[in-house]
Amino acid sequence: MDKENFYADSITIKGKEIPVRIGFLPVGDLKFYADNPRIYSMMSVTGREPTQEEVYDKLINMEHVRTLISTIKSNKGLREPIIVKDYLVLEGNSRLAAYKYLANQDPITWGSIKCKILPANIGNDIAFAILSDHITGKKDWAPYEQAAFLYRRHKEHNESIKEISSSLGLSTKHVNSLIEVIEFMKRYKEEDINKWSYYYEYLKSSRIRKAREKYSDLDKVVVKQIKKQEIPKAADLRDKLPVILRSKGNKVNKYLNGEKTFEEAYDIACHDGTNDSCYKRLNKFRIWIVDSDTESNIVDAEGSVKDKCKFELAKINKRIDKLIDKLDKTD
Repeated sequence: MDKENFYADSITIKGKEIPVRIGFLPVGDLKFYADNPRIYSMMSVTGREPTQEEVYDKLINMEHVRTLISTIKSNKGLREPIIVKDYLVLEGNSRLAAYKYLANQDPITWGSIKCKILPANIGNDIAFAILSDHITGKKDWAPYEQAAFLYRRHKEHNESIKEISSSLGLSTKHVNSLIEVIEFMKRYKEEDINKWSYYYEYLKSSRIRKAREKYSDLDKVVVKQIKKQEIPKAADLRDKLPVILRSKGNKVNKYLNGEKTFEEAYDIACHDGTNDSCYKRLNKFRIWIVDSDTESNIVDAEGSVKDKCKFELAKINKRIDKLIDKLDKTD
């Protein structure tokens, strides 16, 4: 195809056929799109919109872009054109970075890039729909990038949670939880986007949520420990923090006031039996056996079922007496 010519086509977005022109544009004329979540995540760190040079430097050092360079060279071009509006690359910023790198090496071969050019008058809804494919389709954005995209749609473009959920086919609960994490990170001025998973695990736990209501300093303590890398893994917030928060006596307060580190508080909680599997099973059994519905089901049982329940309870009762007696002797 002659690189100076364009041909008409269309792309289907939200049930509409959007006219596009397909052809080649000079790489040097195209700009990275600041609202692209991968680039927006850079803005959240610097506090300002990055320059085109800063965006290029950031993207070109990403592993997936380096892989793209090799793929494009071996294929001798793009398999999928980038999507452009007013010389801004809405979709395909990584591919543009790869092409800019190649054009610096060989401007004759790589000086132009294949594009789908959108009409200048399309609205934000179409741009959002194009970018949303990275959440429900390709899913090649990092979780932070996905959440930041939803946050901007909600906060900066005034889309309701319900509207966002409906357009993406996601539950309102999931969308709300992703936005909540971004809001939390902004509130505590967390600039390290690699800490996303820590805050996600912290905020999604219903047990931790209840503890946050009880302990007003919990958020500040956990954020401080995350920033200082005192909590080894994000999964520790999911697996270990609830154990700490179930500790007996004033052990939680010792963790909150800094007398005990995260790992020390967890070890103490485990030693107390808070995380012991035997304790957990006994605790669940006790909660179940004292429940009024359990009592009704047992008492209202008929015939052989009632006899079997009575037999099992008698055996359990006898065994419990023996175990308590043994525990008393070992104290």
